[in-house]
Amino acid sequence: MKCQFPNSYSGRKYNRKGAGKGQNVRLTVSLPLMSSIPVSKSTHRIAVAVFFFLAGLSFASWASRIPDIKLHLGLSEGSLGLILFALPTGIMSSLPFTGWIISKWSSRTILLIASILYPLTLVLIGMVQTPIQLAGTLFLFGTWSNFFNIAVNTQAIAVEQLYGKTIMASFHGIWSLAGFSGAAVGTLMISLELVPFWHFTIITSLSIPVVLLANKYTVKQDAQTGKQPLFAKPDKTILLYGLIAFGSMVCEGTMFDWSGVYFQKAVAAPAQWVTLGYLLFMGAMATGRFISDRFTTRFGIKPVLQASGALIATGLMISVIFPYIIPAGIGFLMVGLGVSSVIPLIYSAAGRSKTMNPGVALAAVSTIGFIGFLLGPPLIGSIAQIASLRWSFTLIACLGLLITVLAKKMH
Repeated sequence: MKCQFPNSYSGRKYNRKGAGKGQNVRLTVSLPLMSSIPVSKSTHRIAVAVFFFLAGLSFASWASRIPDIKLHLGLSEGSLGLILFALPTGIMSSLPFTGWIISKWSSRTILLIASILYPLTLVLIGMVQTPIQLAGTLFLFGTWSNFFNIAVNTQAIAVEQLYGKTIMASFHGIWSLAGFSGAAVGTLMISLELVPFWHFTIITSLSIPVVLLANKYTVKQDAQTGKQPLFAKPDKTILLYGLIAFGSMVCEGTMFDWSGVYFQKAVAAPAQWVTLGYLLFMGAMATGRFISDRFTTRFGIKPVLQASGALIATGLMISVIFPYIIPAGIGFLMVGLGVSSVIPLIYSAAGRSKTMNPGVALAAVSTIGFIGFLLGPPLIGSIAQIASLRWSFTLIACLGLLITVLAKKMH
């Protein structure tokens, strides 16, 4: 008699006399091995979504306490602005070799390391006592943020391949949702009069156990063997994706930094309505990311990107031509919907590159795009100084049209 189960290990062999005519009874007892149990694609998707949420939560936690840290260190607006530049400096410094490291160690390993160090650096930020310490910790915060971002997006691309359709935008929607949640938690912590250190310690203490659990269900990807170039020159396709990302991130950076000022100066909104444009933009961007995948599945990446660029340009021009609360608000809402899809779809397209490793391709696209994020706000300020904010926003509308034009060149 033989009783054997798949995915198992064999037990002992027992010989029994007297069972018939000296019949040998072989009993192979087995238990399933836990490591061989397959993980469903929905489980992978949930695990990666958890990491997107933790990334957004960590960043929003820091952002919600900037005023308190500024007050604690006695910083002026100018000094704070200079110190805050340490965070994007950390991102830009690590971007060139992030893809190489991920290709050597695998996105799963880098995601585990970065998702632990990222919130831990929050605790260090809560402990700073001098401006120099703040600048140093923000540089580290930016570095881990970059590794976290590229690794989790590489994982998202792997999950997309399991589904056989575009689902990247929904992951970025989770990040946006986490941003709102982090801001709400920050408001609660401030109302409870908890100093940033304890706020950040709570966030970190809750995050790390979740990281350790969720990492078990991320997609296993083999690290590439052989010699890998530290700096990979992007091909024409990746360069095209990078330029589209550049146009989108200039628009994002402008809306993040100048939407309130535009409503204050150009729209001349009452004080209680100054943040309306920003709220409409953020709400539309988050909503758009949750519905974008359906449109992409139905129409394809190229038409959705073209429509996104048109929405950005149209929304900005409405706010320029009609600088009043209602039309400007509608315009900012359209910009949010337009911006929502661009970066997720470009990341998704770059991850399917046939000439570059997904992590390397994402790092290349992010590098070009992030330059736009950095250059956009100061460019707006310079043009506004020479002419006006309305002329500045007109230029950004042209970049929206550039997204539409460049998307037409996609294959």
